[in-house]
Amino acid sequence: MKYVIIGGDAAGMSAAMQLLKHDLSAEITILEQGAVYSYAQCGMPYVINGVVKSVNDLVVRSVETYRNKFGMDARVHHQVKKVDTEEKLVSGRNVKTGESFCIRYDKLLTASGGSSFIPNWKGVDLQGVYSVKTLADVEAIMKKVENGIEDVTIVGGGYVGLEMAESFRLLGKRVRILIRSRQVAKTFDEEMAKLIEEEAERHGIEILYEEVLEEIIGEHFVTSVRTNKRTYETDVVLVAAGLRPNTEFLKETGIHLAKNGAIYVNEWMETNVVDVYAAGDCAMQYNRITQVDEYTPLGTHANKQGRVAGLNMAGKHRAFKGITGTSILKFMDLALGKTGLSDREAFAAGIAYLSMIVRSKTHASYYPNARSLTVKLTFRREDGLLLGGQVIGKAGVDKRIDVLSTALFNEMTVEELEDLDLSYAPPFNSTWDPIQSAARKAVAKLEDK
Repeated sequence: MKYVIIGGDAAGMSAAMQLLKHDLSAEITILEQGAVYSYAQCGMPYVINGVVKSVNDLVVRSVETYRNKFGMDARVHHQVKKVDTEEKLVSGRNVKTGESFCIRYDKLLTASGGSSFIPNWKGVDLQGVYSVKTLADVEAIMKKVENGIEDVTIVGGGYVGLEMAESFRLLGKRVRILIRSRQVAKTFDEEMAKLIEEEAERHGIEILYEEVLEEIIGEHFVTSVRTNKRTYETDVVLVAAGLRPNTEFLKETGIHLAKNGAIYVNEWMETNVVDVYAAGDCAMQYNRITQVDEYTPLGTHANKQGRVAGLNMAGKHRAFKGITGTSILKFMDLALGKTGLSDREAFAAGIAYLSMIVRSKTHASYYPNARSLTVKLTFRREDGLLLGGQVIGKAGVDKRIDVLSTALFNEMTVEELEDLDLSYAPPFNSTWDPIQSAARKAVAKLEDK
């Protein structure tokens, strides 16, 4: 069986390893446009600020490992330009040599990932304008930092924008974040986002609301930016305006694409075209709560989808069970966790909801170093079905958000959440875990409605 995989990172290589394991006669060709396989994109901000010592620490397996140890035809600098699903051919060119290639497949996996979205501003090609998606991006930013910078402007207040704001601030740089709307981190509700804003202020990170970048100014290098309100001198512009799927080469194939270009797949990671699969940041994900497909590109999803795709391509029957939208972020001294729907998202989905916020402690208040923890639960008005949770604090966020994600996956109500048998000892928790305290108040609110 001849397998061709487009993309050599999380989804693609998770699939390749399953093919290697379950089809001993597999011929596996991977076409990677870049030069590096299997690297940890989520670790890139921590290389820039020096917490992770080297870019090389982010590489899980080298290209040579896939070639020499696993016997795969792992190619680099191979850009796919066209897929012929009738003749089962993948064609393109080597971006280094300019040489064309054309490869036949029996089964094809598109794991081509996504690219940073960079609007076509005037001055966007100046030196000093960056995104954070590849190891080459990281190396370019680090070189700029080494050459000396003082002021950084970040466009976008989502997860990447906040992570990069932290990185540059830890390096002692002046940092401003430009946000088009009135709220940072819009995946969170306003009350929770306020905690993030206060943390930014405590650490000297400037957040500018309703400021739209209109022009990047300079001759060869960035010297300033102009927004709809004023001009700011700056040395670096970091664009964190979201991700776009890399699927241009599929537009003439008849493969079903979403408006943003992401690929629709079923639970087996199959597209609507026979023998063509998709996984990772180029694909859609099924949301278990809203029960619709959405585009939520995260490394955890990419690895799971890639593994499921590889199993099914090799003839093993395994379904991708969908997502609950779980994420966590370190921002200065806070951890920011979210799973499921916020109030805003529940409203947009047309779900009648209630919500409850509690401010608690990470563990027993009499035990030293108890930290504040803010928990918000969103639940269905008619029956208390848990819809989502948000947790922000200096410690213990990861534990709580994962419990809430598990509860969402299993379609639990807030009353059932209250009944969970969670671990307790004074150094680790209170007799009532903060999420169960929130659940108790949520149950009371349901009874009073």
